[in-house]
Amino acid sequence: MISLIKRMKRPQVITAVLCMLVVTAGSYFELKLPDYMSSLTLLIQAGAEDVSAILNIGLEMLLIVAISAMLTVASGYLSARTAAGYTRTLREELFLHITGFDQENMLGFSVPSLITRTTTDIMQVQNFTSAGLGLCVKAPTMAVWAVIKILGRSTELSLVTMVFVVALCLMQFLIVSRVIPRIRIIQKLTDAINRVARENISGIGVVHAFNAERYEEDKFDKVNTDMMDLQLRNQRLFAVMGPSMGLAMSGLSLCIYWIGAAILTGMPDTAERITFFSNVVVFSSYATHVVISFSLLVMIFMMYPMAQVSAERINAVFNAKTRIVPGTETAGDGSGTLEFKDVSFRYPDAGEDALQHISFRVKKGETLAIIGSTGCGKTSLVNLITRFYDATGGEVLLDGVNVQDYSFEGLYNKLGYIAQKAVLFSGSIRENLSFGLKNGEFTEDQIRAAVDTAQAAEFVDKSEGGLDYTLAQAGRNLSGGQKQRLSIARALARTPEVLIFDDSFSALDYRTDADLRAALAKNFADTIRVIVAQRIGTIRNAEQILVLDEGKCVGLGTHGELMKTCRVYQEIARSQLSAAELM
Repeated sequence: MISLIKRMKRPQVITAVLCMLVVTAGSYFELKLPDYMSSLTLLIQAGAEDVSAILNIGLEMLLIVAISAMLTVASGYLSARTAAGYTRTLREELFLHITGFDQENMLGFSVPSLITRTTTDIMQVQNFTSAGLGLCVKAPTMAVWAVIKILGRSTELSLVTMVFVVALCLMQFLIVSRVIPRIRIIQKLTDAINRVARENISGIGVVHAFNAERYEEDKFDKVNTDMMDLQLRNQRLFAVMGPSMGLAMSGLSLCIYWIGAAILTGMPDTAERITFFSNVVVFSSYATHVVISFSLLVMIFMMYPMAQVSAERINAVFNAKTRIVPGTETAGDGSGTLEFKDVSFRYPDAGEDALQHISFRVKKGETLAIIGSTGCGKTSLVNLITRFYDATGGEVLLDGVNVQDYSFEGLYNKLGYIAQKAVLFSGSIRENLSFGLKNGEFTEDQIRAAVDTAQAAEFVDKSEGGLDYTLAQAGRNLSGGQKQRLSIARALARTPEVLIFDDSFSALDYRTDADLRAALAKNFADTIRVIVAQRIGTIRNAEQILVLDEGKCVGLGTHGELMKTCRVYQEIARSQLSAAELM
């Protein structure tokens, strides 16, 4: 929690300090009442005939109660304002930190877990901050002040109070020590529930198609039941605290009056008896405040374990550092080339290289096609160009500069990337096409040209509102081919130096595929095109075709050259094309 508190901004710190001062003032006025009760008791016991003196004390007590109430309202407002502002800042910083994660970081934290940490865990911290900011000051202040007030009034009554306080502290320690480990497990189960629910909802069509509803229900029920069992065990322990505090308050008052009555009986002097009786009343009130202080601490102890575990999970995200750091270069030598120099790559914690000693050079306006069996390293290779990962050996050069030396803005302004799975965002088609670092710089002509080249004009123009047609989340109101064409148009709108198609033609029919490649050759003649594909027909006209097999380059050349020299390419081609088409 301490490391998270350090992230508070100055205005929030000022508000928090002001809140603590208000709480301290409120505690002061609240603890003034027993002193008035003592004076009031003495006046009544002495048989005072001056009613105005009693009324004056009563009016002063009402004034103090009113002031205390106003300070309580003010402290509640300030604590809520501090907690809301603090967690807003925390949520924003966490989100920005996550957006900087590389692929290795994402493997360490699942998506459901990151969502839970950004929402539920931060809400736990907010609840604790809002309630704890006042209680953490009020409880110890009241306890210490009340103890000071009762010291020296009666040794016997002080010992009784001390016994009750020690017993309550021991009970709280035992309960909290049992609860914290379980709360850590509950947070992990929350991630598991989010993961199972997300998988089921996202794949609901597959679940229905395979009649797997019962299987999914059982899977969800298991993690849900595990969480319920743990929460019930925790709540049973917490349920002991409330009655125990009530029993302690009543029992302490009973013991104080019982022991006080016994002492009072043995006093012969009437004046001394009146004074001692007044002390017993005051002592009982202050002792009750001591117990109330500990009841407030109980509330903190009930919230603290959840907040502490949530804080640890949030800190784990903040402490995760990306290995992909930007360089300083913004432009290369203008050669317009993409080159791999003896590049090797191994995934973190993997036992062997995913890519081994890959070398090629693509000139401005040329097309490099990458083909191979599933799992041979095609996507891994293009991920090195985009710096989703960094090469573990060799160099990846763009315009003669290592991609690791570019700033992120400098590198990504040169690249247009189309992922294997089309990713669209809720909003209009125009907002999706103008997405990214150059947002706001695109002209209407650029967007229209990108739509036309991507062969998306056919359905965009027919949509209600055209470019202003609203897409559902993840583009669910479009077909797979339509989403893929919009993803391609989004990359084309940037007019990049290098276009990377990571198996982006698989959702397109053969005619659209051919028309798109023809439009690219015409409208982006000076752009390097890197195409990962499974279909020979998509890549056979490329200037260079790189054939991968188990992470190794087993062929590099044109279609005609590879048909003569590369066995792997020959097998792929013969499995897709007829004898006449191979000619």
